[in-house]
Amino acid sequence: MPRSLLARTFLLLALLVLSSTAGWLALFSHIDVEPRARESANMAASAVNLIRASLFAAAPDKRPGLFAEFSSREGIRLLPAEPQDRILPMPDSRFHQLMREAVVARLGPATRIAAEVNDEAGFWISFRLDERDEDEFWLVLPRERVSRSFATRWLSWAALAVALALLVAWLIASRITLPLKAMARSAQAVGRGQTPSPLPENGAEEMRALASAFNTMASDLARHEKDRSEVLAGISHDLRTPLTRLRLEAEMSVADENARQGIVADIEQMEAVISQFMDYARTESGEAPETTDLAALLAAIGERQAAIGRPLALDLDGITTARIRPKAVSRAVINLIDNAWKYGGGAVSLRAEVVGREVHLEIADRGPGIPESEMERLKRPFTRLEVARTDVTGTGLGLAIVERIARLHGGRLELLTNPGGGLVARLVLGDQPRS
Repeated sequence: MPRSLLARTFLLLALLVLSSTAGWLALFSHIDVEPRARESANMAASAVNLIRASLFAAAPDKRPGLFAEFSSREGIRLLPAEPQDRILPMPDSRFHQLMREAVVARLGPATRIAAEVNDEAGFWISFRLDERDEDEFWLVLPRERVSRSFATRWLSWAALAVALALLVAWLIASRITLPLKAMARSAQAVGRGQTPSPLPENGAEEMRALASAFNTMASDLARHEKDRSEVLAGISHDLRTPLTRLRLEAEMSVADENARQGIVADIEQMEAVISQFMDYARTESGEAPETTDLAALLAAIGERQAAIGRPLALDLDGITTARIRPKAVSRAVINLIDNAWKYGGGAVSLRAEVVGREVHLEIADRGPGIPESEMERLKRPFTRLEVARTDVTGTGLGLAIVERIARLHGGRLELLTNPGGGLVARLVLGDQPRS
């Protein structure tokens, strides 16, 4: 079966049209056999009776000319029947059986019908000039007069009807699947964290109801996302002010150096947690995609990392520009680099390349890695690996933020085992224009 709904719907409608047309042709052919057989039998019997009457009425010396006239004008020949004639009967079909019965009923039980006599094809009918006459003759009619095919008469009309029906079936299938395609595109936009344009609420009652329900769902999700961002922004603002006062008070009031450094470290960790919550809540932050020099963006990240004592091995030869949200991509890459240094250790590298219409950004480390069974679970919010990595504290939102940014760009986050040991975090950015 085809994969798309349009192709499947059209295929089913086409099968319905073809089967109904085939059934109609078979039924009509069955019904048409009897009148065609009766018509052919009447024509053959009339020809025999006409020849018989002509022979009786014509003078003996005029009969050869009469035979020649029948042969030249009507294609009818008259031959004497011989005992040694090689006779091939008519085919044993329903049409020929009905025709044979009708001819015998008109001309008598002694009448013989053949498809070939002495290897000569035609419509052969035997008759005698008189029932008491022992001489028998063959009347030979052109074969096409009784072998008209039903298909040749109706095939062109049937083909035209099927073509028109298939065209209408395609239009019906298109009208059914068009709103579903629009809904699928809108659903993909919702999955990437975007707010799609409202679907048109028209068409059939069921499609109107479905579009209305989807629009309501999309607007509710957008409102909830906005409310959540506003709440977290308010919490961040409300918490950072007292945290700043606490830090200032600790630095000024706590005499013990170790206690003061511990308090400051705790406050910095709390601020980092708040910042990460904000990053997760505002992944898109209203930023529009734009054509960006991705190589320069990644090189700048590498320089900043080197400035804080985190040298990166950069491989940016396979990338130039890309259509991305630069702030979101920078945040995702920095999160992956932070994870590589916190949990992986060792040498950390950043590699970028274009694969088809996708951009692959790979951050690799030489740490202990993570089990394959845990890779998908770690992409979920508030999830951390407790055994394979070191016990560095965190919120468990880093990979979830990267995953949301990847979906925002029509891509994905892949966690792979580094062949030389460690982990490769591949950020895939899709929907790139062809160069």
